[in-house]
Amino acid sequence: MLPRARHEYLLRQLELHGSIRASAVADDLGVSQVTVRRDISELDAKGLLAQVHGGALPVRSATSKPSAARTLIGVVVPSATFYYPEVLAGMEAVAPRLRTRLVLGFSNYRPDVERARVERLLALGAEGLVLTPTIDRDQPDDLAAWLESIPVPVVLMERRVDDSRLVRELDSVRTDHMHGALLAVDHFVRLGHRRIALAIFDGTPTARWVRAGYEEAVDHLGLEPGPVAILPNGTEDEEDTAALGRAVDELIESCLERRIHAVLAHSDFHATQIVEIAHLRGLRVPEDLAVISYDDVIAEHAAVPLTAVTPPRRELGRESLRLMAGRVGSPDQPGAPRHVQLLPQLTVRESCGATEATAATAADGKSGASRSSRAPKA
Repeated sequence: MLPRARHEYLLRQLELHGSIRASAVADDLGVSQVTVRRDISELDAKGLLAQVHGGALPVRSATSKPSAARTLIGVVVPSATFYYPEVLAGMEAVAPRLRTRLVLGFSNYRPDVERARVERLLALGAEGLVLTPTIDRDQPDDLAAWLESIPVPVVLMERRVDDSRLVRELDSVRTDHMHGALLAVDHFVRLGHRRIALAIFDGTPTARWVRAGYEEAVDHLGLEPGPVAILPNGTEDEEDTAALGRAVDELIESCLERRIHAVLAHSDFHATQIVEIAHLRGLRVPEDLAVISYDDVIAEHAAVPLTAVTPPRRELGRESLRLMAGRVGSPDQPGAPRHVQLLPQLTVRESCGATEATAATAADGKSGASRSSRAPKA
C-alpha cells in the first residue's frame, strides 16, 4: 500500500473511532509498526492528528482537557485471553468519549464465579452491565431467572438467550456466525469444491450457529452434504488429546474415501490439528486438503497460515458499550430493545488454495453473492 493510501486510512480510522493504535493499524494493513509510527509522525507534523504513545488522537482531543467519567459500567466476560482482549480493546477505545468507566470481571466459564463478579460490580455502583454469560445447557431456566433478576440495564454480548420473554427483550450485540459459515462454504464453492466437510468443537455457544450456517449454505447452494465430525476439546488431559487425534484421523479418512478435499473447522486450534495430522499422513495443504478455520485468533500462525472467518471483535466491544451508554444515559426514554448482529469477514491466507488475486476474481465473477473478504496479511 502506498504512503498516501495509508495516510488516508489512518485519518479515516481516526475520524470513525476517535483514536488509533499503531499496533492495530499495522495488523489491519499488514505492515510493520515502524511504518505506521512513521506515517503518524508525518501526519502529526502536518497538524492533521496528534501523536501520542502507541498511536494518535484527533488534534482537538489532545489539546482539550479530558472529560471526567460519569457512568460506571461493569463488564463480565469468560476470559482475559484468546477471543476477548480485542473485544475489550474496542470498549476501551470508545469509553472516554462516552464518559464511562469500565470495571472488568472474568468468569472463567463458571456460572458461580460469574454471578459473584456481577454482585461485586453492583456493590461498586455499576449502573449497567455488559455480560457474556456462561451457557449451562443443563439449566437454561436458571440463567434466564438470574438475568431477569439483575436490577440494572444489561447488554448481552456474543450470546443469544431465548429462554424467556424478558430475557429475549434484553439488548444484545453478537456476531452472525451463521453468516460466517456461509462465507466459508461459499468461498470453497468459488474455488471449485462441491463437497465440503465440517469439523466442529461442540463445546462452545458458537458451535451450533456455525453448524446451522453450514447446513443452510449446503442446502442453499445445492451441495452434497459432507461428513460432520464432532471434535473433543483436545486440551483437557492426555486422553482428551488422544481422542482429538483419533477424531481428526477418522475425519480425514472419511474425506479421502469420499474424495472430499475441503474442510471448514471450528475452532482455530482444531483447524491446526487437522493440518498437522494431514501432513503426518503425507497430505499437502491446500493441494490435497483445503482448510478454512473459524475464529481467526491464532489462525495466521499455523504451520500453513489458515484462511479464517474473522469475527469483528473490536466492533463487538465498541457497539456493546455504545448500546449500554445510550441505555443508561436515557433511563426515562428507554426505547425499544435492540438486537444487533455484526457480520464477520473472511480473511484469505494459504490454507484454502486461494490467493488475493483469485479471491478477488471469484468475487467479481459472482457479484450477487453475500460475501466479505479482505486481503491476506503480509
